[in-house]
Amino acid sequence: MRIMGLDFGSKTVGVAISDPLLITAQGIEIIRRKEENKLRRTLARIEELIVEYEVTEIVLGLPKNMNATEGERVEKTKDFADRLSRRTGLSVSFWDERLTTVAADRAMIEAGVRRENRREHVDKVAAVLILQGYLDERAMQKEC
Repeated sequence: MRIMGLDFGSKTVGVAISDPLLITAQGIEIIRRKEENKLRRTLARIEELIVEYEVTEIVLGLPKNMNATEGERVEKTKDFADRLSRRTGLSVSFWDERLTTVAADRAMIEAGVRRENRREHVDKVAAVLILQGYLDERAMQKEC
């Protein structure tokens, strides 16, 4: 049993996978999208990864505005979640992703990753942060 974390964007989808014990998240891939409104290839690749990693649940970053309101990006993300759930048969949970891209960028700066390389990896690192936050919250709830 593993959980998949996704950072859904207009041009890319960062993908992270939990370990089998649901303790840690690892970034595995960035799916590049050619056109924002075309999701067939993106969904097909996610399905392949679900099978490969034996995923049983999906966590999707929800890009709320800083004041917690929901804008156009949230609507597109929810539409993507519906399509993903229908296609895979898996439940899709949302995780507030405010500032995950900023945190991912800062982590890479601290690790000494050059600017041109950071752009290449930021979505995957953001997916890791989304999934790790979800895993940590889940573990804390089990302890209570």
